[in-house]
Amino acid sequence: MRTLPLTNGRVEVYADAAELAREAARRFAALAGTFIANRGRFTVALSGGSTPRAMFTLLAAPPFSDALAWRAIHLFWGDERCVPPDHPDSNYRMTRETLLDRVPLPPENVHRIPAEDPDPARAAERYAETLRHAFGEDAPRFDLLFLGMGADAHTASLFPGTAALHNNDRIVVAQYVEKLQAHRLTLTARTINHANNILFLVAGADKAPALQAVLEGPRDIDTFPSQLIAPDAGTLTWMVDEAAAGQLSVGGSP
Repeated sequence: MRTLPLTNGRVEVYADAAELAREAARRFAALAGTFIANRGRFTVALSGGSTPRAMFTLLAAPPFSDALAWRAIHLFWGDERCVPPDHPDSNYRMTRETLLDRVPLPPENVHRIPAEDPDPARAAERYAETLRHAFGEDAPRFDLLFLGMGADAHTASLFPGTAALHNNDRIVVAQYVEKLQAHRLTLTARTINHANNILFLVAGADKAPALQAVLEGPRDIDTFPSQLIAPDAGTLTWMVDEAAAGQLSVGGSP
């Protein structure tokens, strides 16, 4: 691993997606140990995607599965497709199959987004209420929040040119994403930026142009939504592989 300079946070570059997933699992475990020791619980907002899938698979097996205090871990999600929880496109289903079904996590510690609600706006408010109840405040502060980034620079379900990019009033929003012809539910940037630790997991050469634009290009949140992510008090770490870092001015293989 090597570290690249960044004004807001830092970039860690790993050899490939497999190494990236292993380090993400180690980071999850290390932060869990710290927060559970200090506060008695660990709250994490998860993302979908192939790299989180690989990380979940690692966490569900020894040594991580045996070492983690699962009863003190609470899982949430940063975004979700408006589908039932058993749908192949569901982020929750992917997590359940790779992690939840394999570890002794109490069911009451799993706080999924009710994306099967036929009214997306109502589903968003229901999840906002879940977060208010879990955190006891109107501005939930996750201990750790995972994000991915698409080749179009979207993160969570904050897509280019969508209204949610400018919503600073709500915890969770529902929106129709025209390019996907689908509804999505997502934490707002305000909610994401309130987390104690934010980890972007970005792998693959197809992400390289977007990563370069987000980190080194001019600010344009409507085109590059990932530029919205700037923690108000926490840490921001971009964990990327060599392929994704290939177009950074100090990136690429040494």
